[in-house]
Amino acid sequence: MDYQARVEELINGAAKPTESLGLLEKHIRKILLAWGTMHQEIKPHHFIFAADNGVVEEGVVSYPAEITYLQAQNMVDGKATISCFCQANTIPYTVIDVGINHQKAAGLNRKAAFGTKNFMKEEAMSAEEFSAAWNAGSEAVAGAAKEGVNLISFGEMGIGNTTTSSAVLHGLTGILPEFVVGSGAGGTSEVLKRKRIVVAKGVERHKPQFRSVEDVLRSVGGFDIVAICAGMVECAKQQVPFVIDGFITAVAYACAARIHNTAENFAVPSHLSKEPGMAYALLLGNILVDDVPIRANMALGEGTGAILMISMLKTMIFAIYHTARLSDFVLSQPEPSQLAAI
Repeated sequence: MDYQARVEELINGAAKPTESLGLLEKHIRKILLAWGTMHQEIKPHHFIFAADNGVVEEGVVSYPAEITYLQAQNMVDGKATISCFCQANTIPYTVIDVGINHQKAAGLNRKAAFGTKNFMKEEAMSAEEFSAAWNAGSEAVAGAAKEGVNLISFGEMGIGNTTTSSAVLHGLTGILPEFVVGSGAGGTSEVLKRKRIVVAKGVERHKPQFRSVEDVLRSVGGFDIVAICAGMVECAKQQVPFVIDGFITAVAYACAARIHNTAENFAVPSHLSKEPGMAYALLLGNILVDDVPIRANMALGEGTGAILMISMLKTMIFAIYHTARLSDFVLSQPEPSQLAAI
């Protein structure tokens, strides 16, 4: 029996009707196939990449930029929502500062710079800064894989990062800002209008130099998106499946799927963000809206949806290894007279 057949027997041989657990079966199958070998336990790690974004100068957010550092530090201190989600589900997590505009680092210090530049005026980051953020993401995943982690999830923290994500998605696809730009966390209708203008004009400014996905990320993206994209690419190289969270991580995934052609084989969606560009970003990596298990109208970020998904996946893998098997059942055969009466 080849490996794929063993996976099918493990899932379909459990004492339940075939496909009765729906998307949980679909995604646990994908994880098992991504591993290429049987593991009876999910050993996860959650990475949160935090950075500031220079484009907040354009009035595209309702919160002050200082929130990035304060909330990232709350995560480190175990007092943020994502910290509580991870603790409640016994999932280890690491906060990585890839560009918060603060002299102190919140979490692991991998600052590429003190925030990106305002992409309405210049490129968001230099080639050297891009490389620093990219290496932070890829090295985090490589280190986790070396330590035996077999499922990785990604989250982010950065005031203004729905603007940078929307700009990257618009730059990648040309889809009009009206369809991919949302209000973000606590945004007003006035802020939304401004964001759409900024995304359109910012991408138009840099469009002549868009020769690759990396060019788009460097010109209008954020350090958090770059690091997450790099982490996802590294997951594919290390054959470690990963869980996508909300809009920002979905855009990073769209980029990773274009950069590394096997990334799609390792990606598992979690929830459908309220941001309008979410469905488009997932579709760029061949994930349909109908494949997304959690519909909770969430818009927090940080990886909260991803952690809920890991909890479901941990439950699912325990179940397929510990439920009775259909082969254990000895069913009585009906008498011919009983069949005739049916």
